[in-house]
Amino acid sequence: MKRLTSLSAALLLAVLAGRSAQADTYNVDKSHSGAEFKVKHMFSKVNGKFTDFSGTIDWDKADLAKSSVVFTLKSASIDTASEKRDAHLRTDEFFGADKCPDITFKSSKIAATAKDTFAVTGTLNMHCIDKEITLPVKFLGEGKDPWGGTTAGFETSIVLSRKDFQMNWNKSLDDGGFLLADDVEVSISLETKKQAPAAAPAK
Repeated sequence: MKRLTSLSAALLLAVLAGRSAQADTYNVDKSHSGAEFKVKHMFSKVNGKFTDFSGTIDWDKADLAKSSVVFTLKSASIDTASEKRDAHLRTDEFFGADKCPDITFKSSKIAATAKDTFAVTGTLNMHCIDKEITLPVKFLGEGKDPWGGTTAGFETSIVLSRKDFQMNWNKSLDDGGFLLADDVEVSISLETKKQAPAAAPAK
């Protein structure tokens, strides 16, 4: 009996240890986050953003291999402060919002690069095309909010080529060159809310 009791206790401790090592889940707070981009148009840069997005970060601080990120933008929510331009950007020449409503990034690997910075590698699906990219992510801090919850901040920026996603539309200029640059500067800043642990099932 003592041996059985000891074995049961060991198994219980192992289960509890496994639970405590689980990743914490952080959900994106859209009202305090932003997904923006810039692209050169002739001699200046046009700014744009996506207004509809969501995401979840599962973060195991003790073991990054157990961490993951999923982030989704709705391509139809693109906003460049021009209704005519936004309508063009939703067509198949750019984002193809009808056929490809989601722009999704799913991580496959997360590695620390320095204190509070990470290389997050994963698959970006945009315009229905998959491409592996690595995002340089900075952790901005974590703390209690005035309502008793826990808030954490993250940011990243990257330059993407729209041609990698078959967004090839352009116009030639009389003096040489093209109307629109291929490279697009993307910046994402996220405020996230830590999800409360699930309640233990009633006995």
